[in-house]
Amino acid sequence: MAGVPALGALGWPQFPGPGAAARGSAAASRGARAACAADPRELGFPDEAAQWRGDSSVSAALRDGGDPDIVRRPVPAPPAPFDWNAAGAALRGRFRDLRRHFVFEYYPWYGRNPWRHWQEAGRQPPLDIASNYVPLLGPYDSADASTIERHARWIAGCGAGAVNISWWGQGSTTDRLVPLIMDVMRAHDLRVAFHLEPYTNRRAETYGPDVRYLLREYGERRRWDCLLLLEDAAGRSGPVFKSFRTILTETTVDCHGVRHAVPDYTPDGDWRRATDLLRSALRHDFDQVTLLADSLNWPRMRTAGFDGLAIYDNYVEPGTWGRFARAASSYDLVFSFNVNPGFDGVARRHVDPGSCYRPPRFIPEDPRADWAPAFSRARAARMGAARIRESLETTVGLQLDGELADVRKGFFLVYLNSFNEWHQFEPMKDFRDLSPEERALGYHNPAVGSYRLSLLGEHLSRLLG
Repeated sequence: MAGVPALGALGWPQFPGPGAAARGSAAASRGARAACAADPRELGFPDEAAQWRGDSSVSAALRDGGDPDIVRRPVPAPPAPFDWNAAGAALRGRFRDLRRHFVFEYYPWYGRNPWRHWQEAGRQPPLDIASNYVPLLGPYDSADASTIERHARWIAGCGAGAVNISWWGQGSTTDRLVPLIMDVMRAHDLRVAFHLEPYTNRRAETYGPDVRYLLREYGERRRWDCLLLLEDAAGRSGPVFKSFRTILTETTVDCHGVRHAVPDYTPDGDWRRATDLLRSALRHDFDQVTLLADSLNWPRMRTAGFDGLAIYDNYVEPGTWGRFARAASSYDLVFSFNVNPGFDGVARRHVDPGSCYRPPRFIPEDPRADWAPAFSRARAARMGAARIRESLETTVGLQLDGELADVRKGFFLVYLNSFNEWHQFEPMKDFRDLSPEERALGYHNPAVGSYRLSLLGEHLSRLLG
């Protein structure tokens, strides 16, 4: 959700889980339980009408008692120096168009008339928006060609070669914008891939038809002018599709201890039939088709027929990625961990009594509580810069490890999370340029609003040569 945790109200591990009922007070009455259960967002379920994504697969598993070590940073060993020159030379030697393998997550879901996403979490745009940062372009409309043009220039300028569009189904608002986005991206030598969102509870039924629709409408009918066809190290090419909220538990437990059926749960066997049918339909069209799920459940991903993982969750610390990459490789699954500056999600303004909601915390760690002083904002910026470098070095290093699946299969792909959900890399206003009214609302804009994108561009330039 724009400015709101896309992982859902309870998707974050510091929120109450199944054991919270035992720790709760008498205030968790039958009425409070009913209030909690009545709101699907409180249960981490998606809401198609608002394009609310709900919990990711990882967060859904954590909610239902999954491995808490997923979110714990291990005691770090002294890091081995990362050799940027060697990494860049190795990657350039394996991939002919390396920049295409760095892909920004891109969200064309913002609107002005009526407001879409900017008004979430109880905000009142245009001054008061659902983000902790005021973008340099203000609360824009994703259908505005000049806005897309500015985004494309920034994305291409930092060295990335593609965007991954958040897509909400055939005929949706995001779908109708794809032709315009592709026209602009093509003009800047950028390619487009798709992130299939949880817009329906019938995921396995729509998955194959949706992928074929995207290939037909935005590949074949455009004569493949802009769709990302990712090459592996052997020169074989094909499309790559990422999905959100893919491998779910069948039920979930709210903070009052009440168990609920998950409406969009899809059995692994249903996924497997869908992925097998899709591969069969496309086997003569491409050298390969890469299907990625947002999960850390290796057996279920393998059973469901996915090629590997591309998780979205910025709270999964880079220090844990090595363990996950080795586990994925043991199941012959490829992996892609995203480059990110952490997470700073906006909190809801109005919360019902008895709600399970807890506000998100700053990732990678809590900064000073008061964002007004310059030193506090500078400290947060330093942490964001450190996370960008750490996450890039970690994902590249793991994907160059010859003992792991990515090298064995000739796969390399880095998602940059994200350009404009939560406005992670999209340039923001410099703090000094905020109006008095914006400062009064407590926005977290740093001194230099473009520092994240500039820093990422510097790092990518060392790899791209």
